[in-house]
Amino acid sequence: MAEGTAEAPLENGGGGDSGAGALERGVAPIKPQYLTTKEQFHQFLEAKGQEKPCRETEVGDSAGNDLAEPEAKRIRLEDGQTEDGQTEEAAEPREQPQTQKRARGQNKGRPHVKPTHYDKNRLCPSLIQESAAKCFFGDRCRFLHDVRRYLETKPADLGPHCVLFQTFGRCPYGVTCRFAGAHLGPEGQNLVREELAARGAQPPPVRNGLDKGLQQQLRKREVRFERAEQALRRFSQGQPPGPTPAAAVPEGTAAEGAPRQDNCGAQQVPTGLGTSTPPSSPVRTCGPLTDEDVVRLRPCEKKRLDIGGKLYLAPLTTCGNLPFRRICKRFGADVTCGEMAVCTNLLQGQMSEWALLKRHQCEDIFGVQLEGAFPDTMTKCAELLSRTVEVDFVDINVGCPIDLVYKKGGGCALMNRSTKFQQIVRGMNQVLDVPLTVKIRTGVQERVNLAHRLLPELRDWGVALVTLHGRSREQRYTKLADWQYIEECVKAASPMPLFGNGDILSFEDANRAMQTGVAGIMIARGALLKPWLFTEIKEQRHWDISSSERLDILRDFTNYGLEHWGSDTQGVEKTRRFLLEWLSFLCRYVPVGLLERLPQRINERPPYYLGRDYLETLMASQKAADWIRISEMLLGPVPPNFVFLPKHKANAYK
Repeated sequence: MAEGTAEAPLENGGGGDSGAGALERGVAPIKPQYLTTKEQFHQFLEAKGQEKPCRETEVGDSAGNDLAEPEAKRIRLEDGQTEDGQTEEAAEPREQPQTQKRARGQNKGRPHVKPTHYDKNRLCPSLIQESAAKCFFGDRCRFLHDVRRYLETKPADLGPHCVLFQTFGRCPYGVTCRFAGAHLGPEGQNLVREELAARGAQPPPVRNGLDKGLQQQLRKREVRFERAEQALRRFSQGQPPGPTPAAAVPEGTAAEGAPRQDNCGAQQVPTGLGTSTPPSSPVRTCGPLTDEDVVRLRPCEKKRLDIGGKLYLAPLTTCGNLPFRRICKRFGADVTCGEMAVCTNLLQGQMSEWALLKRHQCEDIFGVQLEGAFPDTMTKCAELLSRTVEVDFVDINVGCPIDLVYKKGGGCALMNRSTKFQQIVRGMNQVLDVPLTVKIRTGVQERVNLAHRLLPELRDWGVALVTLHGRSREQRYTKLADWQYIEECVKAASPMPLFGNGDILSFEDANRAMQTGVAGIMIARGALLKPWLFTEIKEQRHWDISSSERLDILRDFTNYGLEHWGSDTQGVEKTRRFLLEWLSFLCRYVPVGLLERLPQRINERPPYYLGRDYLETLMASQKAADWIRISEMLLGPVPPNFVFLPKHKANAYK
């Protein structure tokens, strides 16, 4: 999601008058004593806070460049990159004409370095796991089997304390842990804290992982989707999809291999999923067979999605990972959703895509979001997920604006493909045992709204809830979200609940949004800028959070990341990468105590300012080098030749 902002509000700029009032348009109103220039800002950081330059500066030059428009935001190249491949977020900008268009979208040309690049001499997993079994590959194994040789080439530890060892009493990464000194004995053995092990302290199982057997069957296309194929056959025959599974198969005409249904729509356990046995063969089961396994729910019997009035954390690509969702849950998020997963990648058994479906035990109301353009893949994927993952709802992404998705017919393009859209919704609803939700935008083009026409159809197709982002695809994330139009759509969607989304950064914004009649609000960029926003909304207050408290939040994120991705070199560098991506958004938060007028608006970018301490100033930097410095406070020094550019240019400021 490429970050952007809207036209500046007039009430902060003197109604558009020239002079100082005009300089404040679109700029966060920071108290004058904290304002500084770009040069003094970077000099202060380079001096590591030892000598504070004078904070009192003039408003700026005649053009207001220093105060109203930081040069790094004002001057952009068309592709967002300098000649050496760096973006202006990470490199000093060069003089360009004022008429140059601002960059938007992703840094597609950035160097892509996998975490495995920093761990060339890897130890064989059979030695790490301390299993008695020998390596399956024997002499053909491409990993090291000499622990002594591995330790000679292993980089120095990043710190004296291992989070996994302190929390659970045992680190499963053994000698490969980058904090191994905390739990290795004199002879290199992996120590165990008996008091924690005796209490049964174990890393909480992360649900919704991909079973190796199922992955093999997906890759070999041995998984059969009988219910999905049954629905797709009806689509190909031009029959309107039925509202219930019972109506989907007329009496006496059950699909080949599918069991007969009685009048209540009850089914036997479908054969084929997860096994390549013929339809006549018995289904392999695990444990006793219960009614839940045998009887299929009718849509009217599905568990209702009752989340009215709750705070919904949006599915956020890259940044909405499991450790970040744990942070938001701690601050009061009620509903969470996994990152957008592409249905074709899930059907192919790609581990990286299935990782997006993982669910932590603290996520009590959790859903997954699917993206796809065709009824067959989306319906089959829905059937696959209904039998393999634990979720409370499944969401269809009809709001993604990026070209890669749109040009293939997915995301926002489905709003203009009503026939395919209907088949996707009805087909998925027929095979799912959980509610189906949809996330849409106002339309594709900026002044051509489509949502008010689609919402009654979505209600009739059986959608349980719709989330409406108050911008079109053409707008992406620029200009203000249209909450007046969202209010009109609430009436068009009734009685189906409608959640609103767009520009929520304070409890005042949330209160105004709820006055439109929406069933609840979804929070996206606001959670990236300040994850404690959920607490502010629930407690109806502004939280002047200190820089040390913000650093503690980042420390918790890194601990969650090491727990989720691992404490070896790959896990540490993956945690660092996601931390840096998040810091590219966090730097835009302006502390409450520095603002002249509350609250900060999401379309107001911060000018250069010096915080109340060195750490607060460092966190306000928009240079990637300073974000890396923050990561080194938490995860130790970066590897040699480390390079980072944020995935999103995040610079669509007006």
